[in-house]
Amino acid sequence: MLTTVSVPSKQRCKLWRRKILDMSQKVSALHIAPAYSCVEIVDCIYFELMDKSTNEFVDVFIMSKGHGCMVQYVILNSFGILSDKDLDAYCQPNGILGAHPDFGVPGVSASTGSLGHGLGIAVGQAYAEKLKGSGVRIYCLVSDGELQEGSSWEALLMAANLKLDNLIVFVDLNDFGGLERMSEGHPAFYPLREKFESFGWLTFEIDGHNSDEIFRVALRKNSSQPMAVICQTTKGKGVSFMENVPIWHYRSPNPSEYEAALLELNN
Repeated sequence: MLTTVSVPSKQRCKLWRRKILDMSQKVSALHIAPAYSCVEIVDCIYFELMDKSTNEFVDVFIMSKGHGCMVQYVILNSFGILSDKDLDAYCQPNGILGAHPDFGVPGVSASTGSLGHGLGIAVGQAYAEKLKGSGVRIYCLVSDGELQEGSSWEALLMAANLKLDNLIVFVDLNDFGGLERMSEGHPAFYPLREKFESFGWLTFEIDGHNSDEIFRVALRKNSSQPMAVICQTTKGKGVSFMENVPIWHYRSPNPSEYEAALLELNN
């Protein structure tokens, strides 16, 4: 059984961050730091975990953390599902790619971004596939911020009740909501792992920037429970002056900041 990722994921993840940085120069404001915190998670889901038949994915990925969707866009582009023209028209009047993903865009399984909605969709889809006996797995990425929503916990409870063993949820735990640390503004949010376990989930907590660790823990899916992987991440990961700095939740780099970030990502 494989226990490491099959291709150079570090090089890929640097490429995704550079492509996101390029997209940042097309609009005056965008969610660059939230996208950077989940690059390794989304990369591993698409390249190592999801079953792909010919040119189509058999499994389903739902980006419940909709504001991190730029990493999904650049990865879909690498598979030829989205074109270079689509990326160039990001958040433009003539484009199909918005600041949050929309169902109907090639490769996008659900409209998300309204906090707490994506996980409920993932639970419903996992239940449908389980009833069909299709063997399809549903992968869902949620943010710690959206876990403040009651609808998320309703979905978590329902998934355990239905024994959705075909559902794996990754939590991008970067300890930030929009502009404040979760641990400071919402201390009762922690400890998170014990909360998932009390809701009936098989739960692991890992380094969300370690691709091998993400891959290895996902292979341990062998119970009748839904699975949660809590990923400790850094908001703005990859560019030192963006890391854990709240202003980068919704701001585009100016030309000098772009050059400084590009220098770091090229090293």
